[in-house]
Amino acid sequence: MRPLRLLLPALLVSLAACADTAGDADPPASGGDATDLWPTAWRYDATTQPTRAENGMVVSTDELASEVGVEVLRDGGNAVDAAIAVQFALAVVNPEAGNIGGGGFMVARMADGQAAALDFREQAPGAATADMYLDADGNVTDASVVGHLAAGVPGTVMGMWEAHQRFGTLDWERLVQPAVDLAEGFEVRDRFLGSLSETMVEALSAFPASAAQFLPRDGQPPLVGDTLRQTDLAATLSRIRDDGVDGFYAGETARLIVEEMQRGGGIMTAADLANYTAAWRDPVEFEYDGYTILSMPPASSGGVTMAEAANIVEPWDFATFDDPVRLHRTVEAFRRAYSDRNHYLADPDFVDMPLDVLVSDDYARFRATTIEDTATPSDQVEPGVTAYAAWSPMADAGDADTDVEPTGADEEGEHTTHFSIVDADGNAVAITTTINSWYGSKVTVTGAGFVLNNEMDDFTAKPGVPNQFGLVQGENNAIAPGKRMLSAMTPTIVLDPAGELFMVTGTPGGSTIITTVWQTIANVVDLGMNVSQAVLAPRFHHQHLPDQIQVEPDGFSEATLQALRDRGHTVVVRGGISGDVQAIRVLADGTLEGQSDPRRGGRAVGY
Repeated sequence: MRPLRLLLPALLVSLAACADTAGDADPPASGGDATDLWPTAWRYDATTQPTRAENGMVVSTDELASEVGVEVLRDGGNAVDAAIAVQFALAVVNPEAGNIGGGGFMVARMADGQAAALDFREQAPGAATADMYLDADGNVTDASVVGHLAAGVPGTVMGMWEAHQRFGTLDWERLVQPAVDLAEGFEVRDRFLGSLSETMVEALSAFPASAAQFLPRDGQPPLVGDTLRQTDLAATLSRIRDDGVDGFYAGETARLIVEEMQRGGGIMTAADLANYTAAWRDPVEFEYDGYTILSMPPASSGGVTMAEAANIVEPWDFATFDDPVRLHRTVEAFRRAYSDRNHYLADPDFVDMPLDVLVSDDYARFRATTIEDTATPSDQVEPGVTAYAAWSPMADAGDADTDVEPTGADEEGEHTTHFSIVDADGNAVAITTTINSWYGSKVTVTGAGFVLNNEMDDFTAKPGVPNQFGLVQGENNAIAPGKRMLSAMTPTIVLDPAGELFMVTGTPGGSTIITTVWQTIANVVDLGMNVSQAVLAPRFHHQHLPDQIQVEPDGFSEATLQALRDRGHTVVVRGGISGDVQAIRVLADGTLEGQSDPRRGGRAVGY
């Protein structure tokens, strides 16, 4: 796939038809007082200051993992080296999401200007079938969520190996060793225990190896201050350290995985492991108000969907945070972008998609002409490429199948994790990685010490039936052997108008990932926030279906929420939509500013 580069005009005259009435004129510029950025009831302080550093910065969801990455930078490693070390460290200290039994995506932008996207998403085993999760009556079972059948072929180890082969500078062994040390024993902190709720303890208890790994106190979690020793995981990581990818996809580890599959009725084979490949792809690249944004292409839906939404709203000037006009217009952009995302996007090795259309200025102009000053019901917002081709005789919809029923791809929840890294030379890496649900399939590979993903639930088990995250799915994302399931993970790097590194960001959060990443960027570019304010600010979300705006509690004034209701929006106030953003901003003088999202509690560490 060739790079998708968009040069957005400063003004799209044809959007005038969808401007709001005089009473809804664009808001004036904010006075700039940090205390006025969002409603005073909001739980985070707008005067919070970022972590600052001169030479390098690692921001992740766990302090121990961030420290591992910074030590790599201190030792002369680059941002990719540090990312590899952080990824393996998170597999130990953040096992509910950090992993070697799952997969993810990396966007890298090197100091010489080279940009790359690495897809190490899991793949369906060779014996997988489109109807494998249906019972005799055609109903969807829970086998795609819990147990051995739920696991796709893991991609993380191959992804890190590929990243090292292309960009790494330090020895592989140096980068994996810190994870081995942590697996041999680390002190448990509150952050680790946050995932081991009573419900999760019960779920893990169903699998003896999982209970032995994570519930060492007579079937209960460790206590803060305990030393957690994961000897089987340490042995597996040692094999990866010594033998590279063969330490996972062949030999002892592969044997243990296959035996676990046979023990639990799974279908992953030694051949599936041996045949797994990660895929280098061209990043989605688009411009917004002069800034260049590099993000992830399919099998992630993040970059394309974010590009479409950004292109739609780009002509409007937003300068005030708690403003119903800004929320209304952005929500309408999200509504249209998600409709297209849910219909068209899938594994690019299996499905032709009209990507050039979806990320184009002209298509955004077409989509924006349908935005009015009141909410458009989602059942009236359909995938738009076919209608666009009729509206624009010059448009080429490509070879995509535009007759597929509208769909929605299933997504990773809060149980994903993201980390951002910048080194002293200006190399930058954004990685989002997951095993899907917390502790994935709940199955720990006996003798190997790591949890297998349940990413097979990210395929379509049955068209029209919601998955575990309530999203409706369709044929483009149907299960097929060797296919990668669609994702919303959106690791992203932003360049300033001069082409210099400006921001690195990403988050977990399932279908909210895309809207959260975009808001973090827009908070800086449109609203002038620093990186801490951009991460701490209240968030909102809309994903086409269900037809509702979700907002964080106390994040927006009642006047703003009522104004949205008056426009016809359904507003739902709820927690848990906000993700766990890990972001870095580069100031004009080269100073690095980092912020780890306090909603989950990680750490920005620099030097």
